[in-house]
Amino acid sequence: LKDIEPDLLVFYNYPKQIRASIYSTNMIETLNNVIKRKAKPKAEFPTEQSLDAFIGIQAMSYNDHYFNRIHKGFGQVQDTLESYFD
Repeated sequence: LKDIEPDLLVFYNYPKQIRASIYSTNMIETLNNVIKRKAKPKAEFPTEQSLDAFIGIQAMSYNDHYFNRIHKGFGQVQDTLESYFD
C-alpha cells in the first residue's frame, strides 16, 4: 500500500473545489445508464461491430450534449488548473 499511496491520493493535489468531481463516478454512471436505456429496445445487435458503433455514437452524442458544461467547481479554479498545464 505504501508503494501506491501517492497515486491513490493524487486528487488531494488539486483544489478543494473540484476534488469531489475528480473521485466521483457520477458522470460515468450517467453515460452507462443512457447507453443501457437506449440499447434495451434493440434487444440484440446482429454483430459486435454494430454494438460498438451504437455505443460510440451514444458516447459522441453525450459528449456533444455536455461539451459546454462546466462541471461543479471547475469554473472557480480555472486559472489554477491552467497554471498546472503551462
